[in-house]
Amino acid sequence: HEREHDREISELAAKHAEEMEKLRAELQEEQRHLLDELRQQMAATHRAEHEQARLQSQTLHNLELEALRLTLNNMHTSQLELTQSNLRKEKETALMELREMLNDKRAQEVAILQSRHQLEWEKIKEQCLKEKEDL
Repeated sequence: HEREHDREISELAAKHAEEMEKLRAELQEEQRHLLDELRQQMAATHRAEHEQARLQSQTLHNLELEALRLTLNNMHTSQLELTQSNLRKEKETALMELREMLNDKRAQEVAILQSRHQLEWEKIKEQCLKEKEDL
């Protein structure tokens, strides 16, 4: 009876050890499976975060480019306005100088004409006097 009891205990112990080994194997397999799933999820999360960071970086880059384009456009507009203003001032200055030059030339021509007129008047006066004397 005692031997049978020892044999049953040995069988139960062997069965218990076998079941424990089986459970350990299943547990290790489940751990491996869970670890693989976790790795896949982490890799997917990493890829998603990386893609999101890339998109944010690209969006930021595009915004910076747009800001630079607007700044350059504003600077270009300001430069054009300044150039137009300068050209307008130069044109006004040139017109004033031309007006002054024409006025000076007119004054000179008027002086010449007055002088000619005076000379002719003097000549006619002399002729008149000469004709009077002759008469």
